Amino acid sequence: MTEKDFIPSPYHITVAGGKVTYKSPSNIALVKYWGKKENQIPANPSISFTLDACATTTTISFIKLSSVANEFQFDLYFEGKPKEDFNPKIRTFFKRIVPYMPFLTAYHFTIETSNSFPHSSGIASSASGMSALALCLMEIEKQLNPKIETDYYYKKASFLARLGSGSASRSIEGDIVQWGEHEKTKGSSDLYGIKYPYHVHDIFKKYHDTILLVDKGEKQVSSTVGHNLMHGHPFAGQRFAQAHENLTKLQSVLANGDLDAFIKIVESEALTLHAMMMTSQPYFILMKPQTLEIINRIWAFRKKSGTHVCFTLDAGANVHVLYPEIEKDEVHQFIKNELVTYCQNGQYIHDRIGFGAKKMI
Repeated sequence: MTEKDFIPSPYHITVAGGKVTYKSPSNIALVKYWGKKENQIPANPSISFTLDACATTTTISFIKLSSVANEFQFDLYFEGKPKEDFNPKIRTFFKRIVPYMPFLTAYHFTIETSNSFPHSSGIASSASGMSALALCLMEIEKQLNPKIETDYYYKKASFLARLGSGSASRSIEGDIVQWGEHEKTKGSSDLYGIKYPYHVHDIFKKYHDTILLVDKGEKQVSSTVGHNLMHGHPFAGQRFAQAHENLTKLQSVLANGDLDAFIKIVESEALTLHAMMMTSQPYFILMKPQTLEIINRIWAFRKKSGTHVCFTLDAGANVHVLYPEIEKDEVHQFIKNELVTYCQNGQYIHDRIGFGAKKMI
């Protein structure tokens, strides 16, 4: 599919107004996306576990205007209160997607959104937030064109979400989602995420992720700036090739349940992501001393216990502790005994693989 496939035909149904709600999860990348081209096109493909507990719930109420507006008409409320500093991001998003959703200028929208995780908890909400918003808008478009088929509905929702936040393209469905063209993955696309199309061993179908909140402050460098620093990065070419290679390796790992090989790929990807940050110009470090302490503790515990606990990182200081369900009790005790002390205010969130967004209303 191309971008043109997402431009709708003229709508033949008039809808005066309504209300729709979606709950959409965050996700954690196993093979990282870092670096992008124009229009939110990834420089390399990525794959992620869809999460379950960490989610955004968004409600859109919409009323048809008496005439088409020159500017987008919306009010935004975050957890019940006006949140005007979110407005520029929503306006930019609407501007990007209006060629694919021309009804945006015909309605006034009231957007109410909230997260299941604490605000400023250090968990990026762009993936869950933008995917929930994109799905609500798709539901409105389906009212204007009831002939939209399910497969197209989810592809376009992922396509739209990507234009708000790249990683949001991986939060529409679950439980494992791949985004970005990869020659070894049938149906993969730079335009939207796809449900992982190959066999997955049972051990990976109930995986757990405990997020250790090391630093709840705002990142010193935004992800957008970080992505842009991959342009001209001295190691960019090697990094992009590594991502493709790791995706290929993961296919057999996910199929045969090779936890040792899984750990090597996932931890290497996390450290490579931060290595790219530390070797860009300008360079920067998002890990904190506690991040490194946690990593060392995980390595020591894994060696001592024989478990398959491992870590991954997003573009920040927080640590995602990954482990199979059969080792949950032992890992939870380890987290309480040794890792909580490195969390800001002792905060952490137990999460697990989820199965994508859900329509609530």
